[in-house]
Amino acid sequence: MRDPSELVQLQADLDLDGPVLIEALDGFVDAGHAVNLSREHLLGSFESEVIASFDVDELVDHRARRPVLIFNTDHWDGYERPVLVIHLLRDANQTPFLLLSGPEPDLQWERFVAAVQLVIERLNVRLTIGLHGVPWAIPHTRPMGITAHGQPRELLTTPPLAIGRVHVPASVGHLLEYRLGLEGRDAIGFAAHVPHYLAQLEYPAAAAALLAAVEETASLKLSLDSLHDAAAESFASIESQIAHDEQAQAVIHELEERYDEALREGGGALPTGEELGAAFEQFLADHQRRTDGDDASI
Repeated sequence: MRDPSELVQLQADLDLDGPVLIEALDGFVDAGHAVNLSREHLLGSFESEVIASFDVDELVDHRARRPVLIFNTDHWDGYERPVLVIHLLRDANQTPFLLLSGPEPDLQWERFVAAVQLVIERLNVRLTIGLHGVPWAIPHTRPMGITAHGQPRELLTTPPLAIGRVHVPASVGHLLEYRLGLEGRDAIGFAAHVPHYLAQLEYPAAAAALLAAVEETASLKLSLDSLHDAAAESFASIESQIAHDEQAQAVIHELEERYDEALREGGGALPTGEELGAAFEQFLADHQRRTDGDDASI
């Protein structure tokens, strides 16, 4: 593997006291746009400074995800160059934390992860938290669920899933968590349970739940009122859309009954491994159709 340090430029004069790093890359494990909404909330709510940047020409396949050039009348007027960076932010209590954002690399995953590990070592990061949104067989009318994973276990806010050993499509964020765990570094992930029928739409409740979990675990204050307001507006909009759709109402009612029955039995509203795999497959198929230009709908 080529030298991973050549992939990243890091600001030299940084002296941080064990910050938390939030991984919020723009990838496919983002049902309900939960990660995107979380990232936008953080960057829109707090002042930020780019302290590390990665070489996107080495990491991103521009033909697979073409960047945008702006054409104006008779000339090219701008270029929206993709950036893959680490921001330094301070929360509502002025506590510093880091945010890894940008496109998930298409290439050189191991080298990129090694480069991030170098930054984590240099900045004495005490905890890395990955954010994800996954499609789940739950209704929007029940509380938002979160799955926590990683190590150390005492930082996990939820019990382990009783679904056994399953195969799921990988992401760079998951690989980073795995590699950090092998090194004995604290690294966990939060996955918001997004109703599968809303997986391709913006679902602010998922972002609010993710960042609430980050607040609790990392002792940060992330000013979530605006996300809670957006979640309430989204709920009202969903209710309005399904008010006259008997088929949608029937599906949601069935999900509600399954959820409530699982809670009565004390097992929680957990899907089986097969159901989880099927939900991922459906999400990937829907994601591909959207990439090809189809619109998502409930």
